[in-house]
Amino acid sequence: MKLPFIPFVIALVAVAHWSLDSTLAQEKPGKPHILHIVADDLGWKDVGFNGCTDIKTPNLDQLAASGAKFSQFYVQSMCTQTRAALMTGRYPFRYGLQTAVIPSVSAYGLDTEERLMPEVLKAAGYRTALIGKWHLGHADRRWWPRQRGFDYHYGAMIGELDYFTHEEHGVLDWYRDNEQVREEGYTTQLLGSDAVKLIESHDPSTPLYLYLAFNAPHTPYQAPQEYLDRCASIEEPTRRTYAAMVTCLDDEIGRVIAALDKKGMRKNTLIVFHSDNGGTKNAMFAGVMADVSKIRIPCDNGPYRDGKASLFEGGTRVCAFANWPGKIEAGEVDGLIHGVDLFTTFAELAGASTAGCKPLDGMDVWKTIATGAASPRKEIVYNVEPFRGAVRSGDWKLIWRTMLPSSVDLYHLPEDPSEEKNLAADHPEKVAAMQERLNVLAREATKPLFLLDQFKVIQKNMAGEPVLPIEDGFGDPETP
Repeated sequence: MKLPFIPFVIALVAVAHWSLDSTLAQEKPGKPHILHIVADDLGWKDVGFNGCTDIKTPNLDQLAASGAKFSQFYVQSMCTQTRAALMTGRYPFRYGLQTAVIPSVSAYGLDTEERLMPEVLKAAGYRTALIGKWHLGHADRRWWPRQRGFDYHYGAMIGELDYFTHEEHGVLDWYRDNEQVREEGYTTQLLGSDAVKLIESHDPSTPLYLYLAFNAPHTPYQAPQEYLDRCASIEEPTRRTYAAMVTCLDDEIGRVIAALDKKGMRKNTLIVFHSDNGGTKNAMFAGVMADVSKIRIPCDNGPYRDGKASLFEGGTRVCAFANWPGKIEAGEVDGLIHGVDLFTTFAELAGASTAGCKPLDGMDVWKTIATGAASPRKEIVYNVEPFRGAVRSGDWKLIWRTMLPSSVDLYHLPEDPSEEKNLAADHPEKVAAMQERLNVLAREATKPLFLLDQFKVIQKNMAGEPVLPIEDGFGDPETP
């Protein structure tokens, strides 16, 4: 008579386990290791998990398939802007980094009054490391990674460099802990190897924040011959090289994940991956080291319009996922997330205080990441500049170009993700409300340092003065 009761008990136990697992996924686990991987100028559809067929990314695809794949993950439209947003949890218009990127000839950087992610996590007991690209100030050491909270740095200070010589226009841009390093090797592989070494030597009892910022697949389009051979089936030559760069990137990420597994750290490591902006679609914004005006630009942003430097979705909505075994449910997450949210979310997971930070734009989106719960974010600020701005409010997006002749675009993104139908004339009240929101934000903005700096550069050129701080490097060695 008791036998029929056994299946009922088993069912109750199964339900209890499911409920416990679901609860654990929503809770904030304490002090995980954090591996934050950023690709450079990677197209939304240039990874397998977003439908790419000619470029092979098996390591990224596996992580995306077993984690949370984001369909609405936003960043800024250019490199310096996004990296500043990640490090501060604040939109770059608030401290003057909203326009363009920091050029190699320029002497400004991320305001030292901003408290950065590594500083916040370090105060919570983390070891902090940046392996890869910085691009938040190079001309003075006070802007360098080691002076901004990173215990360790290896890689480049500025935005673009030769993958084999590690130089831009003959100037070496390759550093380890504030010292220039001249070595052989392809940058993507060097960065991957250094990340593996760091993990192998790390004490797992200390939480680790590793910001792994590859410069691939940013221009110049260069790849090792072995990878070009692996992509020989792609006929178009620039696409073939670009694919080789992305495949190499995927391989190195696979090596880093394997190192975490071998070290026994993988189960307690949150991995977040995304690009710093959309793939390049306009030769004007590809870079300064190669003339790409005569080639077929290889990036594919899928259904999204335009690319890098644009305020359309192709410049700002990027391929992204998060993975943490047992803590993040597998599936597609459709909620709005912006790069500034990672600051707040990482700090909350780490139990780190943000009391010393300026007011944050980032929100805690852990439940959205872990379970696909509704996002607390209802607004995306694409950018605010003196000559243009863009904001998303719910499902609506406004792009306002204020230079004469001015123009305004209004899109309903769920129905028109490719931004083909401008509805501004049909919804004047919505346009007015969103323009007013941009005006409010503009009144909170700091003047763009890029524009102020370019006036200085022009004046120096006219006077015949040098524009680089020193001839054989980017930083003043006498600056502490």
